[in-house]
Amino acid sequence: MTLKESIQNDIKNAMKQKDQFKVDTLRMAMSEIRKGEIDSRKDFTDDEVIKVIKKGVKTREDAIEMFKQGSRNDLVEKESKEIEILRKYLPAQLSIAEIEKIVIDAIAELNASAPKDIGIVMRHVMQKHGSQIDGKTVQEIARLKLS
Repeated sequence: MTLKESIQNDIKNAMKQKDQFKVDTLRMAMSEIRKGEIDSRKDFTDDEVIKVIKKGVKTREDAIEMFKQGSRNDLVEKESKEIEILRKYLPAQLSIAEIEKIVIDAIAELNASAPKDIGIVMRHVMQKHGSQIDGKTVQEIARLKLS
């Protein structure tokens, strides 16, 4: 079963359980996936669906920061629940120690030695482990190791 099918099945189950919040969240995710498919004129693979979901999680995390600054705890809670629902469809993320080891290995493999090589290291790491690693974390670790 593909990730899209899994999301659609979960929408049906949430409708049966009358969990309107989950239905709304998953429908929003599916609409973003469909929009991407229409724009690219092809059906998305699981990796592409994961990218869309990651983007949705990132958007909500940014919104949480803004809502915290505006003291809107009700909206912070709503966005947090949406993130919790969406994260179920993402692969397990690697720990900081594992990411650090991957970055160190990539630096050694690519013979990177200066801060200008961060982009090369990031591209290499993200191609191999993209769905399991947060790009911001990779960038921070690469910056520390190469400076």
